[in-house]
Amino acid sequence: MAELKEGDIAPAITSKDQNGAEVSLTDYKGKTVVLYFYPKDDTPGCTAEACDFRDNYQGLQAKGITVLGVSIDDEKSHQKFVTKHNLPFTLLADTDQKIVNDYGVWAEKNMYGKKYMGTVRATFIIDGEGKIAHIIKKVDTKNSTQQVLDLINN
Repeated sequence: MAELKEGDIAPAITSKDQNGAEVSLTDYKGKTVVLYFYPKDDTPGCTAEACDFRDNYQGLQAKGITVLGVSIDDEKSHQKFVTKHNLPFTLLADTDQKIVNDYGVWAEKNMYGKKYMGTVRATFIIDGEGKIAHIIKKVDTKNSTQQVLDLINN
């Protein structure tokens, strides 16, 4: 699949959330969606990113922004992560790796010389018409909300 770019129509998403409910991107038509991809529930960087969105969630909601997190973890893992860190937004379980592949964030990674396939941390800001307005490829996990707001407010 070709790499997604700003202005492209966001690939369709239908997946289960942390409560087992089916969620589709089309459920949020007319709203700005922050769709953020992260490697694994309850790891240091992923927790920092999720907690930054949590701590700024009311401000995002006040601007009409919906936050959706996506990882390849299952619903049960997401539920534990949400409960442990009191996350107020939806996490989508992408256990079949369809969403990460559709968004081009499933890629070869390298840690300590070991190569493996995994989710590349990235954030897609999708406008009310379903178009990708912005893509953040270098996510600052402790300031992810500010990165989003800097793009939306400009």
